[in-house]
Amino acid sequence: MRMDGRRESQNVEDRRGLSGGGKAGIGLGGIAIVAILTLLMGGNLGDVFRSVESMGGLSAGQEASYQPTAENEALAKFSRQILASTEDVWSSYFKKNNLGTYQNPTLVLYTGTTSTSCGTGQAAMGPFYCSADQKLYIDLSFFSSMRSQLGADGDFAYAYVIAHEVGHHVQNLLGTLGQAHQQMARMSSKDSNRMSVRIELQADFYAGVWAHYENSMFTSIEDGDLEEAIRCASVIGDDYLQKKAQGYAVEESFTHGTAAQRMRWLKKGMQSGDVRQGNTFALNDSQL
Repeated sequence: MRMDGRRESQNVEDRRGLSGGGKAGIGLGGIAIVAILTLLMGGNLGDVFRSVESMGGLSAGQEASYQPTAENEALAKFSRQILASTEDVWSSYFKKNNLGTYQNPTLVLYTGTTSTSCGTGQAAMGPFYCSADQKLYIDLSFFSSMRSQLGADGDFAYAYVIAHEVGHHVQNLLGTLGQAHQQMARMSSKDSNRMSVRIELQADFYAGVWAHYENSMFTSIEDGDLEEAIRCASVIGDDYLQKKAQGYAVEESFTHGTAAQRMRWLKKGMQSGDVRQGNTFALNDSQL
């Protein structure tokens, strides 16, 4: 992905080396990674939850002896550039399509744990978006976990992860995220999971819409980039992760969608560049 000379967003809080405590939020795939490792070592689901809880990190406000590596610094710069790209793309899209003024989210870079308006973010939970403060939270070590544990690597795969979380911000601005969460609060666990799948697939679609306009505006996507994102989408599908962890998948427990679904909606967004074609909430399960 060609990003040389591109601007870096200023809407970034760098909290690397600082940590906080409390209850964790939901991430893109961090829980699944912890689950894979725990289950492969003979643990059960109770062990998974205890493993996640035990990774709470340092006490609130404690400063760690932190020295970022050259790789970590490069990832931080790349993340700021991708965030800047999403600002350019979505600001233009909102204006051209009379969707109001796009409000830029803030990217928070942290290590270990950090406080958020949605509770405490933990590295073990993966990247996540908090609608209460309109911030994206990323511990950059997640990208190393993607590479080492899931075999998903490449700058465009990393960009897709960030764009997916920005996709949740777009959902929030358009009102769909709040509406979905209100409905989920009144649903059974099974139906709530089905709603969650629709939220996540639409965020994948929005990530694809971003990529569509990123390339048309900056001609940045190179040969192999699409394959990187598709590979990433496939290995963070619920069915893939559950089969890798326990040898089988339980569809009722899916919260992010299957590998095929995630790849399909990402590609659909890239091909169409049209937010109106991403209404996953209007479709039945077989149409997803």
